Amino acid sequence: MNMSNQPRHELLLVAETVAREKGIEREDVILAMEQAIQKAAKAKYGMDRDIRALIDRTTGEVDIQKCLTVVDDVQDPLTEVGLREAKERDPKAKVGDLMTEMLPPIEFGRVAAQSARQVIFQKVRDAERVQQYMEYKDRVGQIISGLVKRIEFGNVVMDLGRTEAILRREDTIPRETFRVGDRVRVYIADVRPETRGPMIFLSRTHPQFMLKLFEQEVPEIYDGIIEVKAVARDPGSRAKLAVYTTDPSIDPVGACVGMRGSRVQAVVTELQGEKVDIILWSGNPATFVVNALAPAEVMKVVLDEENHRVDVVVEEEHLSLAIGRRGQNVRLASQLTGWNIDILTEAEETTRRTEEHASRTNLFMETLDVDEMIGQLLAAEGFATIEEIAYVPLTEFSNIEGFDEEISQELQSRALAYLAQREDKAREECKELGLAQEVMDIDGLTTEMLLKLAKNGIKSLDDFADLAGDELLDIVGKSALPLERANEMIMAARSHWFADEEASKPD
Repeated sequence: MNMSNQPRHELLLVAETVAREKGIEREDVILAMEQAIQKAAKAKYGMDRDIRALIDRTTGEVDIQKCLTVVDDVQDPLTEVGLREAKERDPKAKVGDLMTEMLPPIEFGRVAAQSARQVIFQKVRDAERVQQYMEYKDRVGQIISGLVKRIEFGNVVMDLGRTEAILRREDTIPRETFRVGDRVRVYIADVRPETRGPMIFLSRTHPQFMLKLFEQEVPEIYDGIIEVKAVARDPGSRAKLAVYTTDPSIDPVGACVGMRGSRVQAVVTELQGEKVDIILWSGNPATFVVNALAPAEVMKVVLDEENHRVDVVVEEEHLSLAIGRRGQNVRLASQLTGWNIDILTEAEETTRRTEEHASRTNLFMETLDVDEMIGQLLAAEGFATIEEIAYVPLTEFSNIEGFDEEISQELQSRALAYLAQREDKAREECKELGLAQEVMDIDGLTTEMLLKLAKNGIKSLDDFADLAGDELLDIVGKSALPLERANEMIMAARSHWFADEEASKPD
């Protein structure tokens, strides 16, 4: 490409042709040409000079300019010009201005032409990579079709038309095989900018892949009439899809199944026979869990909202169905609902309740110094902790047979005394472990939390300030604090760092 010998307008034609073939902007190609000409001009006139090349976007004319910066005291005569000399050329010149001087056109020799070609090709490749990244990063979460180009160590390299993408072995459905030339539908899971071009990662195991397949098969989902609330998958084996609609005239489960199962069967076929359970979503956690465990029938559900757990009681003959092969059914139901699910038979639940009742009875007998009958009465009434007895209104005891106001007050008094004693003992243990008073004074941390911090080596204010919010919750318990409150505590503990920085600044 000897640009010096070509008609000027031909440069623009070349730029337009390259831009069209590579799918990039014409301006990017022209900028690459300017850099190539500039590099060749520097080789001729001096690499230390500030030389710039400009191509007229309308005519294709090439201007090569030597640029000099106006300064008071010239240090580098190759790139600078004194103010006095500058004013001789232009009376309006001032320090900081850029003065330009036109240079003669250059003739590209063989070496210069080769160098220019390399610069242009490199810049065009860079622009092409940026264009590809910008295009595909906005398509994350979409399904596309690609051709299998080659298979490397189990990873499938796919041709998407203008670029390649990778379907890693762990992102393929178990036991499915591919051959070069196969057309495959895939989910764009991630796009990352890399030096050699964007890395596009595909998936056929992502839960959203199944959701997008249903969007293509079920118009009501695509139109937003039916909403997919949650998806859980065991790729290639089984999946669960929770759907919901506010339109009372539509059966969301039936719409997704389709006439004689046509819609769900199209998805199952694409997923290599993966069995799909379509269930009705509910805002009531207990109902949602019951639906999610289908086809097993549930007798009773007991929610533990504090620990985000749920005990599900089923008949003996439904136990294996509820759990599923290798625990698959209950595992998928747990992923779908977001609750930790324990499956129990009636006998197991009875045994558990008996053990819990005995445990609570012993707790009350030991800590409140009461006889077995009172301990059993408290446990039977639903009291589970000493804190509940200490802080509930006295009227809560009125339903217990034989409990008058005097007995209720005495029980609360003993509970409060026990908690105070336990608090003192725990704080003393914190001090023995070396927990700083500054940490113990942090508002919002209970003594139980402080003890956990001390046992985990978080003893000074700086130790505490070094934590991240999720690290703090890992130590004190996920349900102990909201993440936002944990972050506020940590930022408050870091405030002395900034105060120390301010104090150390010179006046």
